[in-house]
Amino acid sequence: MNMETKINMPLQLTSTSLRIGGQAELILCASLFYFRIPRALWRERMEQVKAFGYNAIDVYFPWNYHELEEGSWDFTGERDAEAFLQMAAEAGLWIVARPGPYICSEWDGGGLPAYLFAKPDLEIRSTQPAYIEAVASWYDRILPLLAKYELQRGGTVICLQLENELDFYDCRDPKGYIAALRDLALERGIEMPLIACAGQGGLYEASGLVEGVVPTCNFYPNDRDPQFEAKAAAYQERLAADDIPLMVTETNRSHFLLRRLLSCGAKLLGPYLQVSGTNFGFTNGTNNWGDPLAYMTSDYDFHGMVSSVGHVRKEAYEGRLLRRVMKAYGGSLAEAESASAVEYVSALSRLQPREQGTLLQRRLQLKDGGQLLFLANVGSEEEAVQLQLRENSLSFPQASELRSIPGRCDMLPVNVPLQTWGLEGTLRYATAELSDVRASADRTVLVFHAEYAGEIALTLPQLTAAATVAGMTVQEQGDQEGSAQLLVSFQASQGAPASCRLELADGHQLILLGMARCDALLLEDIGENGEWTIGQEISYDTEPHDVNVSWSATALDPTESMAAASEELVDGADYLERNGIYRGYAWYEANNHVPAGQTVHGLLIHQGSDTVSLYADAAYAGTYTPGGGSRFIPDVDASSSSKLTARVEIWGHTNFDDARLPGLRLHAMKGLTGLTAVTKQHRLTSNWRMLRVHSRELQPQYLAPEFDDKTWAITGFGGWLSPDHPAFEYYRKSVQASASANVFVLHFKGIQAIARLFVNGQAAGTVHPFDPYMDITPYVTPGEEIQIVVFLERVLGLPSGDVLLYEGNAAEAWRLSGCEESGLLRHAQRSRSSAVSAALPHTMEAGEIAWLFGDLPDAENGGEGEPAQGWRVQVSGTNMKLTVLFGGTIVGRLWTAGGKTRPVLSGGDQASFYLPGPWMGEKDNRLAILLEAVEAGEASRLEALSFTPVGVRAQQRHSE
Repeated sequence: MNMETKINMPLQLTSTSLRIGGQAELILCASLFYFRIPRALWRERMEQVKAFGYNAIDVYFPWNYHELEEGSWDFTGERDAEAFLQMAAEAGLWIVARPGPYICSEWDGGGLPAYLFAKPDLEIRSTQPAYIEAVASWYDRILPLLAKYELQRGGTVICLQLENELDFYDCRDPKGYIAALRDLALERGIEMPLIACAGQGGLYEASGLVEGVVPTCNFYPNDRDPQFEAKAAAYQERLAADDIPLMVTETNRSHFLLRRLLSCGAKLLGPYLQVSGTNFGFTNGTNNWGDPLAYMTSDYDFHGMVSSVGHVRKEAYEGRLLRRVMKAYGGSLAEAESASAVEYVSALSRLQPREQGTLLQRRLQLKDGGQLLFLANVGSEEEAVQLQLRENSLSFPQASELRSIPGRCDMLPVNVPLQTWGLEGTLRYATAELSDVRASADRTVLVFHAEYAGEIALTLPQLTAAATVAGMTVQEQGDQEGSAQLLVSFQASQGAPASCRLELADGHQLILLGMARCDALLLEDIGENGEWTIGQEISYDTEPHDVNVSWSATALDPTESMAAASEELVDGADYLERNGIYRGYAWYEANNHVPAGQTVHGLLIHQGSDTVSLYADAAYAGTYTPGGGSRFIPDVDASSSSKLTARVEIWGHTNFDDARLPGLRLHAMKGLTGLTAVTKQHRLTSNWRMLRVHSRELQPQYLAPEFDDKTWAITGFGGWLSPDHPAFEYYRKSVQASASANVFVLHFKGIQAIARLFVNGQAAGTVHPFDPYMDITPYVTPGEEIQIVVFLERVLGLPSGDVLLYEGNAAEAWRLSGCEESGLLRHAQRSRSSAVSAALPHTMEAGEIAWLFGDLPDAENGGEGEPAQGWRVQVSGTNMKLTVLFGGTIVGRLWTAGGKTRPVLSGGDQASFYLPGPWMGEKDNRLAILLEAVEAGEASRLEALSFTPVGVRAQQRHSE
């Protein structure tokens, strides 16, 4: 980006500043996602963000939320992104726009449309022309919209992010890829700065360091990591070399960490998900938070400032206080430079420390003079602290005690010119934090706060004799060149700020207020005479209410498709995306076909993902979450002619790329690729020919079927006692394939190593602990010998597992149907007429499914006469999976605790769902809950649904 372009941009970046319209700004940016919040509540959430200190929001724009099928676009209703942008502009919030193409965000596929995954040989997140052409079609829709709301065009969008954390992905050409996205953006009228965020610190890997694209950082540390400032400061210095400020586009939500980042010179602070929401519909992602597999909950809440239902949390008050501190110092802080505190403070003494958790690592050199010292306690205990400056050996505090509080980062001023606030003199130091300034022509009010005691040292022009003091101690420490040296101290007391009024020789009044930190968090206003207004935390009704819900239920045939259209014959089992099914449920039906006289020992699911519920005729064989891998289910009650049914739910395409499971690859598809009736199992663990080698480099002669291995040792698989670490070994074995089978699968059960497989001289693939199955059917001729060679890389002391070979026959005559959100709603509406009265608890046998209907009353639920704002509904039960529809929308997908089937669920509350108040009455005010009993061999029980109202109970204020 050349300098002329940089100067003319509404957003201007230098190493020490971020300017908007020429004004230096510090950006506090809260994630606020229109696609997770009902449209009727967008404005309310924006006002909450502003009220608690944030001047910007970052917004993802999910490609697959707007392109539901290839070429079918929707920007209406709840998907009206332009209406959201217009509201944000009206609210006065700057916007960091993040249109992808990939967004992550724990969202289905990271925003990439699933139809891309089904395109042969298409390579996502690459410079491949077919992929870039697909991205261009998305950019054609979203970028002109964002350009319309750029700052210089009357909107509030200040920058645009290309891609998202590309350094987490194995992009072979990040420079070429980001350059291609940049060019697409410029061609579509984007004039604002372009940014690219690094998720794990790889600035080149994330941005390609492409000209015209500004790298930013995402940091997710332990908030109390004592080494964190060193890391953040290193990135600040690296970026400053290119005259770019440190912009942290994502980080944790605690303002303790945000203050630590501010000390390192960050000009944009973007804690991720300060405003929570809901993954409505089938928009949840799956990812690797479950070591390795996790399903993302419908509740999307990382406990930021605002909950999923709009309740303000305690952390919000920290945001409001931080903004007031920023505002107090104004442009001097916005253009401050970060530096090491060690060069300024010669000593940090902890009085009787137990664990030494207090740090003073960074300072900010204010533009108009003076310093802010950042005192952070990363420990778990309070400490009394004494500071000594290098330049004049000043030691403080002098007349009180400075206590460092765990989880706090205090910003302490030193040698700050009072001219910053229109006065002569100097704020020599303060052990209390300055958070508010009120200045007029003849009067200035400075507000300080502390947990316990505060001490303020001032150099002022000569005072007149008058001084009014209430709860403060004012000591004159002598005159210096016609100026008065004052030491003012106070003891913080909740609800009773201390004050003093100093009359300056020129008639100006300086009013000092000292208050307890708990009051500062709730401070709402300071008058020009020092009067104050302190509010109270907003409190909410958190107790469940008795709600008279009329329940009814109807049982369903669990093997029958819920799709309106009949099943279609398909040419064998294949992934759903290849059959045009991108979300929701699907039903695979096939015929078991086993030669006469063969016994079925179990069923093998091939590459199953996400949730697979399996039936042989009407017998339930269990529900499984193989993560895209295969799974053997023993002892299934299946005859040679059984009808096989697999009800498959796409919980969500993964939002993160992880090689441990096939279903965690970012391009992974869903459903399954086959079912096999296993008629024979071979345990192959014993008597392998083995050769120990000392290199990972493959020796082709050992892989050939005709190789003579008679001189090799004979041992169990992985059973050689080797001194090597890691150990590299070849294992060879032959087995006779059954003539009647047409499927052959190896299972390395319990393997804790990496095994590269070669079958009859051909490379078959790699197995490892997370994906221990390998289908070797393409390399086997039924009735002939199978030559298996394994190159094993194992770690000292870990097992290699048992080797099993499953032989069997593939199911035939496949039929497939699918049902998305609208299809489920139609099925529920058709089924309601046959429902009979029901009550909770509701019990179902394993494998059963049913609709549970609930008619909600229309009564207001806000409490104390407030209008209905919705319900948070808590679910209790065991072994039950629920899909909850309300207002024509899936508002929650839950999986109650119990059993071995349930996967890890992450991302929010696993046991509740949200009924938005604006949808009540406006839409169908009835619940439809699809119940699935998903634990084989155990009954499932829905115990209760508890309704807690959404809304404010009381808010009080007091003032003096």
